[in-house]
Amino acid sequence: MATTTKVLVRAAAGTSTATLYTVPASTTTVVTNIVVTNSAASAATFTLTLNSVDIFTTAAIAANSTATFDLKQVLATTQIIAGFASAITVKFHISGVEIV
Repeated sequence: MATTTKVLVRAAAGTSTATLYTVPASTTTVVTNIVVTNSAASAATFTLTLNSVDIFTTAAIAANSTATFDLKQVLATTQIIAGFASAITVKFHISGVEIV
């Protein structure tokens, strides 16, 4: 069994829901950290789901700020992380471990 720590998502948010990460075949992924940034001069909101379960729903993020979340959530093969924001100035950085 090989375990690889990696960046799962590093992307600017779109303004409509999109798949950000899909667990590869024959793999289990553990999401360990989520960082959300907003580089705009005005507040924004974001939504993130893990396998269609809302983790953050229209959560507010202040102007020019960063929010960090530590967690341990397991995703099985083909399950997804999806999300979007109210502005493209919101960026997601999601880290985790892939177990093959």
